Amino acid sequence: MNMKYIIKVKANLSIYTKKKTSNILEGAYNSIYKGKSMNFEDLREYVVGDNVKDIDWKASARSNKILIKQYIAEKKHNVLFILDSGKKMLADTRDLDSKKEVALLTTGTIGYLVDKHGDSISAIYKGKDNIKLFPFKTGLYNIEKILNSYEKQIDTENDLEGLINYVLKFIRRRMIIFIITDIEGMSSISEATLRRLSILHDVMFINISDAFMTGYNAFDIDQDTYIPDYILEDEKLKEIEQEVKTKVYNQTKEKFKKYKIITTTINKQKDIVNDVLKLLERRKNANIH
Repeated sequence: MNMKYIIKVKANLSIYTKKKTSNILEGAYNSIYKGKSMNFEDLREYVVGDNVKDIDWKASARSNKILIKQYIAEKKHNVLFILDSGKKMLADTRDLDSKKEVALLTTGTIGYLVDKHGDSISAIYKGKDNIKLFPFKTGLYNIEKILNSYEKQIDTENDLEGLINYVLKFIRRRMIIFIITDIEGMSSISEATLRRLSILHDVMFINISDAFMTGYNAFDIDQDTYIPDYILEDEKLKEIEQEVKTKVYNQTKEKFKKYKIITTTINKQKDIVNDVLKLLERRKNANIH
């Protein structure tokens, strides 16, 4: 199989690590589940965001550098991606990148970190004929297989709540769950489902933003046509659209906050690594506090 998405993920990570310390992102993933089930492995230099409790002061004094204790987990995790395959994922983000491409590369980036940690990965999405569920496996080939399959199935009548309830009913293990969707998908999930999900699993949502209907050269996915200029340039309509989107976003954010579910929004491909890092840092801090 051509590892085209893994190659893209590695390229994005390479660009990021030229600007930042290379272990920041991997360390953020490892640290969000740090606790008594972790064994000491090695020392590394302190980076912003590390827990000061993990500083080895004696080793730091000897080396004249601030050194952090690194840990490895005694128990590996099961990581599940719940992927929105609805037709709206064929649209653009707020910054006019492809939502589909952002969703694929975001999944690949997190999957790459998960694999580096040695955790098992599964994914589920609604295909054109039925629900597609991948078994938990390790390895980059598994991630590429998931991404290639998902790419071909984006364009369905998605039922995110139905997917989540399927997971709750049929997968009998504790998991770390990343749900990749948009604000419409997030707002469609009932509080009852969010409550059950948050009690049973560690959950994080990634919102792939939507382009505005008003503006320039907008395409209506549902109607399969470009939106007329007189609508795109209507200032009153722009104002109404902004108000509605802001209201839906704030209501959804409050609903997720109620169940202590961490979320982030991604607007463009070049921000994926930074935005994933922010998500993991917020999850780590939630565990600390």
